[in-house]
Amino acid sequence: MRTDRPAWYDDDCVPLAEVAATFFAKEVLPHRERFEAQRHVDRDVWLRAGERGLLCCSIPARYGGGDGTLAHDIVILSEQIRCLDTGLGLIVHSGMVAHYLLAYGTEEQKQRWLPGMASGHIVGAIAMTEPDAGSDLKTMTTRARRGGEHYLLGGAKTFISNGGTADLIIVAGKTDPDAGAKGISLIVVETDSAPGFRRGRILEKLGMHAQDTSELFFDDVPVPKANLLGREGGGFAMLMEQLPQERLLIGVVAVAAMERALDEAVTYAKARRAFGGMLFDLQSVRLQLAECATLVRISRVFLDNAIEKHLRGELDAATASMAKWWLTDTQSQVIDRCLQLFGGYGYIREYPIARLYADARGQRIYGGANEIMKELIARSL
Repeated sequence: MRTDRPAWYDDDCVPLAEVAATFFAKEVLPHRERFEAQRHVDRDVWLRAGERGLLCCSIPARYGGGDGTLAHDIVILSEQIRCLDTGLGLIVHSGMVAHYLLAYGTEEQKQRWLPGMASGHIVGAIAMTEPDAGSDLKTMTTRARRGGEHYLLGGAKTFISNGGTADLIIVAGKTDPDAGAKGISLIVVETDSAPGFRRGRILEKLGMHAQDTSELFFDDVPVPKANLLGREGGGFAMLMEQLPQERLLIGVVAVAAMERALDEAVTYAKARRAFGGMLFDLQSVRLQLAECATLVRISRVFLDNAIEKHLRGELDAATASMAKWWLTDTQSQVIDRCLQLFGGYGYIREYPIARLYADARGQRIYGGANEIMKELIARSL
């Protein structure tokens, strides 16, 4: 939990951080090996998180949420990462899907889906990436053809977080294949009533083993037109409006992870004996840790500033892209340097630093590859 108090970290954040830290320590970490082996957390973890008010904190109370701001979801996410859990897909569920519904859903849609998401009875996912369409979303081939009172959804998605267990999936597909980006729409699939919907395998990743990341297949799945999110053809614009928040949240993960890595490295260096003294007594080790501490401090200041801008509605897409690429690149750099200080133990998964290292690599890819982030920044210059 944070000892400093930036402007965005209000009085409600302190007890919320305590509840979140206790939850992950007691409800998740004791089962981590099993969750990693089965490649997803148990469904009752979502329910218990909902009971403790840890889901959809920034959603209004009239829709079952916590009636707070994104700051409160950020506090929970930070404590999750500090507790070394990456299995519960909070970024997608609370930070993305709930906000798409809140921003673009009809009143009926919000009343229908958001309370279940806040309680954990509904797990949310969003399906953008395809086997041949990643950062360049305009090239997606998933189609949503009109058929009476339904859309017939056809296509395949991959790398979908929460995809193997999700009850509700926002699917990006083309309702007008000839209109380019203006032909993309967002359609909400309720998986328990979607004939033709199939889940593929839960993918075996380099890290983040407990996080459910899946392939999804849609074989002319009939989806009621009432499940269209926003206006037809407005999907790409909605994705672009929401992606800065996703990228900010990825930055939150980056900073929390490197802070934990630095703590692990300092503790180890002060306990490990080498060459007749503590590892920390070696000047090369102290200087390495000093450099990492500086990078972590700069990262925290940058992130706090971006959070404050976002809460005021002032975070522009270019700055969000800067935060995403620089913080995740720095995360990988800091954790790699910290791991090196552990020697052979750093390569053993029972040590937290090894898990932090493996989990960090995906951060530079999802949410838009870092190379794409730099291109978006360049366009703003």
